Amino acid sequence: MSRYFTEDHEWVDVEGEIATVGITDYAQSQLGDIVFVELPDEGVEFEKGADAAVVESVKAASDVYSPVAGEVIETNSALEEEPALVNSDAEVEGWFFKLRLTDTSELEGLMNESAYAKFVKSL
Repeated sequence: MSRYFTEDHEWVDVEGEIATVGITDYAQSQLGDIVFVELPDEGVEFEKGADAAVVESVKAASDVYSPVAGEVIETNSALEEEPALVNSDAEVEGWFFKLRLTDTSELEGLMNESAYAKFVKSL
């Protein structure tokens, strides 16, 4: 499995043609306690960079963008009952949705873990 990151602080794990998407620990720490998550519907298709989900925290609401194009094949329904999963485990249990990739070449424009860490330090 390969993990990639965006400048908008989404992460994407890719295994074969399936991409799992969530927000980074950094994004969660900037937002504060997550109190609500609006997930996309299964079957919806996104272009790279499209608004895909919404997170609301005690500080603000923020869009979550699709880091790659694809069709939503699954959402993390646990977040509807317990959005705090994003607070406690943003980069594992707090994932938002899974996509079937339509263009794997879009991954080339994303950062790896070390590039993302460097990017966050520059903020």
